[in-house]
Amino acid sequence: MKNNVTKQKVVDAASSLFFQKGFHGTSVRDIADRASVNVSLISYYFKGKQGLLEYAVTNYYEAYLEKIEESLETTEGSSSIDRLNELIFTIIHYKQTHHQLTCFIQRELSLDSVFVREMTVTYLAKENYYLKELFQETIGRNADQDEKRYLFMQLKGMLITPYILHSDWKDQILGQFAHEQFVKKYTKSIQKWIQFNANVKINEKSK
Repeated sequence: MKNNVTKQKVVDAASSLFFQKGFHGTSVRDIADRASVNVSLISYYFKGKQGLLEYAVTNYYEAYLEKIEESLETTEGSSSIDRLNELIFTIIHYKQTHHQLTCFIQRELSLDSVFVREMTVTYLAKENYYLKELFQETIGRNADQDEKRYLFMQLKGMLITPYILHSDWKDQILGQFAHEQFVKKYTKSIQKWIQFNANVKINEKSK
């Protein structure tokens, strides 16, 4: 247990520094100092900075997909729009809980970072599969394929925009309470967008 706590301290310190200074701008010494551990301990646990990054990103996505799967399991039997709304809340809540690491990963992906892309490609494909299946069921499988594709792109964009343009939000999200309020309000705005598009499709099919 003690080892796990120490490893998490190192991961948290690295996440904060990667967010602030970038991967290449952060040294192992910086991480050790922020986590109040010896440099040798980072080498022992992670085999260096690259290993630490791989560990942090892998753990992030494995826990993320676990949360998604739990949401889908607990809402099984509910309407597709209710399941999708709950899934959106789960996704935003997880990303906001791991705000700095989320922002770092999204920034690296937007820069087409090879080492992050290679690590996340499998996880992102699985996330995409879960979201698309539920979204198509909500919007309607008989809707125009191009329009569904564009709407799905919009949804994916809303899920990552706060973590790509995080500097636009930083003055509004200070402290735990502000993070919780952001999750509620931002999730609600996405849910309204989903409701609107679902209703449009239902109305069109009924004509």
